Amino acid sequence: MNIRLSALIVFGLMLSAPAVPRASVPPAPILPAAGGTPASSRECPLASQAAFTKGVLTITRGSRVVRLRVEVAETPAARAQGLMCRTRLDADAGMLFIFEETTRGSFWMKNTLIPLSIAFIDETWRIVEILDMEVERDPATPVAFYSPKKAYRYALEVNRGFFVRHNITAGASVTYRPQP
Repeated sequence: MNIRLSALIVFGLMLSAPAVPRASVPPAPILPAAGGTPASSRECPLASQAAFTKGVLTITRGSRVVRLRVEVAETPAARAQGLMCRTRLDADAGMLFIFEETTRGSFWMKNTLIPLSIAFIDETWRIVEILDMEVERDPATPVAFYSPKKAYRYALEVNRGFFVRHNITAGASVTYRPQP
């Protein structure tokens, strides 16, 4: 299957099918979730309101167990918005991106105002790679792309340094439980 330009991800550009152009996501008020504080519409006019489900993610590495509250971006509109324009993210919060199939798409920090770390997770729910992502000098026109070396099915964005602080590395297992 051909991979096409899919959507602007919270802070990134994602390559995946089907394509969802930015213009197809109508502007709306920005709502905080998972402990995040949004910028005002004036500060970030490209952000839109997407529906995010919520859940709890558990990451296990050896005897180390860490739990996070997550918002889940599982629709094209939610993946396009992601954490875009948030001015903060709680220490125990993150965003889980769920894709219909395994991909090798890149993320970028378009309109992302907080530094993040991203874990790329394969179809067996194992972390395959962790990258740190910097806030762009001009968030409206990002230049850096963050691509894992291996294919992934899920991606988890958290505050930069979260994985290091919790001694989480590639190979850790992840479990997701949706909230009712």
